[in-house]
Amino acid sequence: MQGATKYVGLDVSKEKISVAIAEAGREAPRYWGTINHSHEAVRKLMKQLGEPSTLDVCYEAGPTGFDLYHWLTEMNIACTVIAPSLIPQRQGDRIKTDRRDALRLAQLFRAGELTPIHVPTRDQEALRDLVRAREDAREDLHRARQRMVHFLLRHHIHPPASIRRRWTKAYRIWLEKLTFTQTCEQTVHKEYLHRIFECEERLSRIDQALAEEASRGTLAPVVRALQALRGIALVYAVSIAAEIGSFERFRSPMQLMSFLGLVPREYSSGQTVRKGKMTKAGNALLRRVFVEAAWSYRYRPAIKGGLKTRLEGQDPAVQAISWKAQHRLHNKFFRLVMQRNNKKTLRLVQLPES
Repeated sequence: MQGATKYVGLDVSKEKISVAIAEAGREAPRYWGTINHSHEAVRKLMKQLGEPSTLDVCYEAGPTGFDLYHWLTEMNIACTVIAPSLIPQRQGDRIKTDRRDALRLAQLFRAGELTPIHVPTRDQEALRDLVRAREDAREDLHRARQRMVHFLLRHHIHPPASIRRRWTKAYRIWLEKLTFTQTCEQTVHKEYLHRIFECEERLSRIDQALAEEASRGTLAPVVRALQALRGIALVYAVSIAAEIGSFERFRSPMQLMSFLGLVPREYSSGQTVRKGKMTKAGNALLRRVFVEAAWSYRYRPAIKGGLKTRLEGQDPAVQAISWKAQHRLHNKFFRLVMQRNNKKTLRLVQLPES
């Protein structure tokens, strides 16, 4: 039919793209073929399929990122990126090929059975890459430190009693002064120590870049406002802003928590209601950030230290929200502790913040 919408399903891999088309109506989708995963190949394909206004394209989110989405939108072609974990699956289907995946995508897309995801802008994606590079650097530093700790433990070397915590200035001085009788052991100690210093310098460089990016760009006001909340300093504020993008895409706080996987599992039927642990679906980095920030509300409401500095110059409405959040979340934590009758945690709540 002239001018009818064509629903195009793309199964994307590193080098190839499998293409299937579902015409408007109820006819079975047809397999078009395979093209190279390049901008020029995609442009030629779309030109052959028809006018941009008659095409509606979808593909699964994956390791190839959102370049394909940006290519298509620059051609004025509607494109939807699909959440792979939410694609309906057929029971008993044990055959998986690129051809079948493309046909299935086109069919489900035409039926409206696929769930789209939020696609960040190029600027947001660049900031997200920087945030995730910091997360990688943090994990590398943790592993490097653990290797050193385990190496010392194997040789029954422990810091003096005057050093109560690891990785303080005194602990580092003690580490640098260690000597070993075996040349191999001395080399290992030197390399492990050098690796720690490298990771720390790398993390410092990325933190500096984050601070510069946080002061400019479209997300700068959001980053500044987020820092008014207790437990959310610069790094966490940039991480939240970069990963979420716009809070307006969530209709309610519950939808945001569901996106983060911070809601309980549920398996209910009839008169039976069963709820379990957190679903842990969605963004693991954001989930860790929110959980760690939430623990700061176990202390009594107060404005001091870093929070006091971050609140300076903030809009009065933002400051009021921050203070209200402290009272509400601290009271909720206290009620939960009382319900569980956890005396140890209750004593922690009564202690002043360190």
